[in-house]
Amino acid sequence: MDHSADAFRTDLMTITRFVLNEASKYPESRGDFSILISNIVLGCKFVCAAVNKAGLAKLIGLAGETNGEEQKKLDVLSNEVFVKALVSSGRTCILVSEEDEEATFVETTKRGRYCVVFDPLDGSSNIDCGVSIGTIFGIYMMNDGEEPTLEGALQPGKNMVAAGYCMYGSSCTFVMSTGSGVNGFTLDPSLGEFILTHPDIRIPKKGKIYSVNEGNAKNWDGPTAKYVEKCKFPTDGSPAKSLRYIGSMVADVHRTLLYGGIFLYPADKKSPTGKLRVLYEVFPMSFLMEQAGGQSFTGKERSLDLVPKHIHERSPIFLGSYDDVEEIKALYAAEAKNS
Repeated sequence: MDHSADAFRTDLMTITRFVLNEASKYPESRGDFSILISNIVLGCKFVCAAVNKAGLAKLIGLAGETNGEEQKKLDVLSNEVFVKALVSSGRTCILVSEEDEEATFVETTKRGRYCVVFDPLDGSSNIDCGVSIGTIFGIYMMNDGEEPTLEGALQPGKNMVAAGYCMYGSSCTFVMSTGSGVNGFTLDPSLGEFILTHPDIRIPKKGKIYSVNEGNAKNWDGPTAKYVEKCKFPTDGSPAKSLRYIGSMVADVHRTLLYGGIFLYPADKKSPTGKLRVLYEVFPMSFLMEQAGGQSFTGKERSLDLVPKHIHERSPIFLGSYDDVEEIKALYAAEAKNS
């Protein structure tokens, strides 16, 4: 097949063109937002290339430090890539990374008005076996002229102006929302550009899949145990749900977004506050899920209403199709009523 003509097609919606169109709706952003997203996209392309050759480049292996989870060399590289890309954009003032214990405050000469929270390489323990991994990010806008403080990063997720993830798998997929729907782009290696392949993603109202680490079942609370039991042995005559669990949040959420269903990582006796981090895992994924017509719940409240007290705070999460999350909410409400 001759692809030479494709390279000159003008009807392809590239991510650059898409972001410029989105930014034109917000003249007050003065092009700053477009530049910021372009730098995030550039970081994703770099990490995608590094992930693809990780085995060959011998980047796999312990880097000698730990952040509670096994940290691989590729995590360290990815973190450096994103910090440099974000600082050099000249549009950021605070960076919060899963890999860094403290927040990074950008020096005054390179400072902009956005705070970016990110996990540079989520699921990196899966690199060895070729399972999809990814980058997750969320963006807050700070008040103009104010000196950036840590409190600026500790905002509820509903204040985010954009969120997204890039999944490095059989293809490189970039999914993003700027607060008006969710769009997915796929990297065309021949053009080196992300092309719009999944416009206006809408999650089905009810799904046939549940996604959870059942190895933790003995430590679950009542509502979670009841919900999973109901998925496997429905009492209303409906078919049982299928279990799909990859163990890489980006991959599990991506499937949930496209096919519907529910992803849950509840609190349990082993992790009483949950396992996933609020700022750069729970918030961005909840933002995307709501924008696609689904919902996200912590077991107590809407995930995006949560106000984090510290940058690496954790939270339980139940996110996915609207009706499926409603069911788990009803179980928690019933337990609260009976207690």
